[in-house]
Amino acid sequence: MRNALRWQLAVIGLFSTFFMQLTAQDAGAVFNGPDERLFVESKWKYTYTLHAESNTIIHKADQNYEFFLYFRYDYTYQEYLNGKLTRGNWSLNGRSLFYSFQHVNKFDIVQLNKSVMVLEFTQKNSKGKYQYHFVRVDSKDAPFVKPANELPEVLVEVETDGTQHNGFFRKKKQKKDWLAFLRRKNKKSDTTTGPPPVYISIDLIGGGYYGGIDPVLKDFIQIKTDGRLIKEFQSVNNGLLVTKKNIPREELEMFADYVLKQGFFDFERAYDCPDQQCQKRKGEKPTPIPLRLAITYGEHKKMVTIAIWGKDNLGIQYVDYPKQLDNIIDAIQRMANRLEDTVVKK
Repeated sequence: MRNALRWQLAVIGLFSTFFMQLTAQDAGAVFNGPDERLFVESKWKYTYTLHAESNTIIHKADQNYEFFLYFRYDYTYQEYLNGKLTRGNWSLNGRSLFYSFQHVNKFDIVQLNKSVMVLEFTQKNSKGKYQYHFVRVDSKDAPFVKPANELPEVLVEVETDGTQHNGFFRKKKQKKDWLAFLRRKNKKSDTTTGPPPVYISIDLIGGGYYGGIDPVLKDFIQIKTDGRLIKEFQSVNNGLLVTKKNIPREELEMFADYVLKQGFFDFERAYDCPDQQCQKRKGEKPTPIPLRLAITYGEHKKMVTIAIWGKDNLGIQYVDYPKQLDNIIDAIQRMANRLEDTVVKK
C-alpha cells in the first residue's frame, strides 16, 4: 500500500514538473530578448494598466476606451486610440521595445507569447513601474484597414548628414561611386509604350544610437515605385520635419540597377555581433538601434539587418558587414537630401 502511494506521488510530481515547464514556455519568458517573429504582423488590444509593485490595476479598457497596436513587417506600427490612427516606427534591442506612446519611448518586454504581451515602463515624477497588458487579436477584430493594391507605409529611422546629430552617431560618407555611376548611366529613357515599369520599393529603417541631448523619435526614408520619396525626422526638442519629393523614374531604375550590381540581393539576411564585446555594447548607452534595409526590384526581394551599424563615438565598428551596404545607404541618403527638398515643420 505504501509503495503504491509513493508511486502515485512520484507520478503526480513528474506531471507537475512537466506542466510547469510547459507553462513557463508558453508564458514567453524573455531573458535574452523575445522572438522578433512574434511582433511581425501582430495586432494587439489593450486590456488594463497595472502598478507592478502593488499589483494594483489602475486603469481598465471599457466600451469608451479602445486602444489597438499593429506591429508591421517593415518595422512600422499603427496605433488606434479612441478613433485616432497614428503611425511610427518600432525596433527591438534585447528586452527593450522602442516605441513612442504617451511620452514614453522605451518599454521593457516582461511577457510575450502568441496570446499575451506585457510592456513595462517608468514615468518621470512617478514611483514604481507600470505595465500595459495586451491580448492578441485577429485582423477581423482590429480597426486597421490596408488599402487595396497598396503596399504598407513605412516609417524608417536613418540619419543623413554623415555626422553626429541628435544623439545618433553616423559614419562619414566616404564613397562617391554612386554619383560616378549616375554619370555613366545618365542617358534618356525610352519613351515608347511598352510593358509597365518594374516594381521598385526602398525602405530604410534604424541605425545609429538612441540617446544624446536631443533623442530622435522618428527618422525614416521611404521611396515608392512611383518615385515618391518621403522623409520624416522628429526629435524630442525640435518637433517633426517632413520632406517630400519625386525621384525621376530613370534615376530610380539606375539606382535599382546599381543595387543589383553591388550584390545586395546576395547578402546575408542579418549581420549580428561576432563577439562578447559587441554583445556587451548592445546594452550600453547610447543604445544601438539596429539598421534594416529592405529593397524590392521586380522579383528580387531582400531585407538586411545590421545589429550595430557603422562606428560609435569611440570610432569602433562592432559588426562586420559588406562595405557595399554603406554605398547603397549613402546613395539613398543623397537622394533624400538634395537641395530641392520640400520641408514642412509640424
